[in-house]
Amino acid sequence: MTDALAASQDAITQARIALEQIGRHLAGKVGVERRVDTQRLNRVQPEAFQIARHLAQTTAAEAMLQWARNHGEHEHELTRLYCAMTCADLSRWTRFNEPQLGLKVAGFDGIDADFMTEMLATERISAIGQAVIARDSLPAGPYGHSETHQMVQQQFARFSDEKVAPIAEETHCHDKLIPEELLQAMGELGVFGISIPDEYGGMFMDHRTMIIATEELSRGSLGAGGSVITRPEICAKAILVGGTEEQKQHWLPKIASGEHIVSVAVTEPDAGSDVASLSVSARETEGGYLINGEKTWCTFAGRADLLCLLARTGSPEDGHRGLTLFLVEKPGRVAGDGDEYSFEYTQPTGGSISGHAIPTIGYRGMHSFATSFDDYFVPKENQIGKKGRGFYLQMTGFAGGRIQTAARAVGVMEAAFRSAITYVNDRRVFGNSLGSLSLPQHKVAEMAARIQAGRQLAYAVGDMMDRGQGTLEASLVKLLTCKDAEMVTREAMQLHGGMGYSEEYAVSRYWLDARVLSIFEGAEEVLALLVIARQYLQQFLDAPE
Repeated sequence: MTDALAASQDAITQARIALEQIGRHLAGKVGVERRVDTQRLNRVQPEAFQIARHLAQTTAAEAMLQWARNHGEHEHELTRLYCAMTCADLSRWTRFNEPQLGLKVAGFDGIDADFMTEMLATERISAIGQAVIARDSLPAGPYGHSETHQMVQQQFARFSDEKVAPIAEETHCHDKLIPEELLQAMGELGVFGISIPDEYGGMFMDHRTMIIATEELSRGSLGAGGSVITRPEICAKAILVGGTEEQKQHWLPKIASGEHIVSVAVTEPDAGSDVASLSVSARETEGGYLINGEKTWCTFAGRADLLCLLARTGSPEDGHRGLTLFLVEKPGRVAGDGDEYSFEYTQPTGGSISGHAIPTIGYRGMHSFATSFDDYFVPKENQIGKKGRGFYLQMTGFAGGRIQTAARAVGVMEAAFRSAITYVNDRRVFGNSLGSLSLPQHKVAEMAARIQAGRQLAYAVGDMMDRGQGTLEASLVKLLTCKDAEMVTREAMQLHGGMGYSEEYAVSRYWLDARVLSIFEGAEEVLALLVIARQYLQQFLDAPE
């Protein structure tokens, strides 16, 4: 670690110590027989939620420090700023909550205030913002890619600029479906197979490649670009883990080529993020199952040829152990094939599936459907994994989906950020460019730091997932980037002033799209409490006494 970053590293080390002390204290409150008890966890929800957020920020700061080691002063300054922001947020929380967090008992001395005072001085932040605005390209700093990954980024960036971005505004403003020719071009590029090994027709290299591709496509459009990867990613992961070799050979090449467009059918109107309480049923019949019930938020279900569906094969009392995963086939729809906002299909055997699009304020291009099943037949060979193991397979898919969603958030932030940089350079107020003023510089500096922190944590988590690790970290980066995307796009919109509220500038679309990120793939509250906090606190209960 260079001397320039030593103080930042020391401060983040102190932040990590504080989180560990808080974690041990909260684990003592929620543990019953060395396991996290849900009822007790619910009593400390505010503390558990906050520790998840601070854990995400601290982990991102550590990724930033690792990235900055190989770069210059601009990157060092952004890293020091983000570390100071992270420590200041944690210090504010702990200062007024020491008894509840157990820090008085632990004797925690706090984080170096001099470091935060130096880095968070108005003049210092404005100077960083001024340097960011002055950069011609990559204002938030280099990505830190290898030569191979840089080539991947350039390829997908070019595709995003030439194919995705030109249709993004019309798709959003008129709530249109992704053009069929764009889906075909994505299939030829290998977008749908980016998470599928080459032996099954895909082009998987590593998780970083998937993250880069998602980021660049999302920069062009969240709904019509980066999100197209999500459903194949989730479905393919589940098949790779739970499917037989025959199922992999049959399904994965069709998904990878785009022959089968995929939708995921998990959420239900009365279940939301509580997956264990799903009620859509799969009743055994000769040769397979009959599906009955209603799913909601099935994105792209109208166009999809294949639904990755989680259904109950056991009793409600079985909870998550009574769920099984199925691949449900239906005829796909294409643009211009009639009403793209609803669909209905009746099988020769009499079973039916139907759906209608749910109006949304953003995230347009695929439509999200409420989908109903009435004795819809699914053959036995379309069951993925053992009966009752569907929950675990779905969670495996969602782990990959979370890192992919983080990449989507980074892409949206980058698009908004670039728009803001262009605008503050061009816009003149009271005889000066907007970017020459200290408050816009301050905003830009913090935006750049948050973007680079999310990006570098996503890359670090992708590398961990290549090694079979990073499950908790994938949740951390999803929590962090999706919340920050709201903040960054909001500030980008604010910097545009009144024009930011108009549809003349794409920045209004970025803000609307960003709002959904903290809701889907696990609402941030559920993710923070039942995934991150639970796993983090369990580590202390598992530790030897």
